[in-house]
Amino acid sequence: MSLTIGVPRETFPGERRVALVPRACEAIKRSGMSVIVEEGAGSNAGFPDRQFQERGVAIASRAEVFAAADVILQMRTLGANPDAGRADLSVMRARQIVIGFSEPLTSPDSMAELAARGVSLFAMELMPRITRAQSMDALSSMATISGYRAVLLAAVTLPKMFPMMMTAAGTIAPAKVFVLGAGVAGLQAIATAKRLGAVICAYDVRPAVKEQVESVGAKFVTLDLQTSGSEDKGGYAKAMDEEFYRKQRALLTDVLREQDVVITTAAVPGKRAPVLITAEMASAMAPGSLIVDIAAERGGNCELTRPDETYLHNGITIMGPVNLPSSLPRDASQLYSGNISAFLKLLAPKGELVLNREDQIIQETLVTHDGEVVNKGVLGLLGNAAAVRS
Repeated sequence: MSLTIGVPRETFPGERRVALVPRACEAIKRSGMSVIVEEGAGSNAGFPDRQFQERGVAIASRAEVFAAADVILQMRTLGANPDAGRADLSVMRARQIVIGFSEPLTSPDSMAELAARGVSLFAMELMPRITRAQSMDALSSMATISGYRAVLLAAVTLPKMFPMMMTAAGTIAPAKVFVLGAGVAGLQAIATAKRLGAVICAYDVRPAVKEQVESVGAKFVTLDLQTSGSEDKGGYAKAMDEEFYRKQRALLTDVLREQDVVITTAAVPGKRAPVLITAEMASAMAPGSLIVDIAAERGGNCELTRPDETYLHNGITIMGPVNLPSSLPRDASQLYSGNISAFLKLLAPKGELVLNREDQIIQETLVTHDGEVVNKGVLGLLGNAAAVRS
């Protein structure tokens, strides 16, 4: 039997994205599936209901979406929407499939609640970094937007211009930008700052990314540190011990003194962001300089970061923006819609569910199924929590 795909409106505070855009609905319908969207679900992203209706999509109430849908597509499921998302538990049913960002490694108890409802949950942030899954890699899509947006925030906040200007009144030196962390967000930040005319350098704990950094226009900063074991099998940076971070901070302080803008992007999946800039290091920067901490939602790479706040510390502006992709909701929704549609095609290639548990992509993204938590990482966290409680 063909599937019905449901897209509810996002309820996380300030979330403006939608999980599926109208154009993507056409391809889904061609595969034999039907789509039902909650009224107003795409409005904040620039996709009014009529655009969905023009493509044969039914518009309904939230309760009707959950009642009719075999598969629910969301930006943020319960784990990533801990307060408002709990209201949806009562309308979910056994064997219903939910796909979205879920924070499974930081919200294991929420995963247990979804399992208790009999829901099969797929977490988009657990997508393996393999060639076959590139079109489904929503983390990279959203990181691209975060890196771009962070540079724009810096450009409009810094009390000087990014590019060098040669005028009759004199020459203005270009801004110096330092990017900490050269993952997808960091590389996009480098490329964007380069287009704006800044002089950029970058650092990453993984020396293997040096060529990527240089290819997008930055000088790679090399520190005298032992970095073996700094990258996991998926290509993500691994958390290092405190002694490593202590040495790293000492070496980075001299680099920071020379910068106008520092953009920090370092994150470790499922863990608090590592503190790369202490209060003392930040204080060593020149007055008028700026830190934009993309990792603010994970606690921040700067010790002084306050999530969702911008403030001055000894003449240095520290910005802790959160949910940056939602600040560009139209493009963010289009990218995410492409990712989740590609994943849906894997799950239902001919409009009917084919749950191959041996497939690496399905195996690694599936968190709950048949009333149980099936992800090993989440199970381990639940086990540790139970041991602590006992």
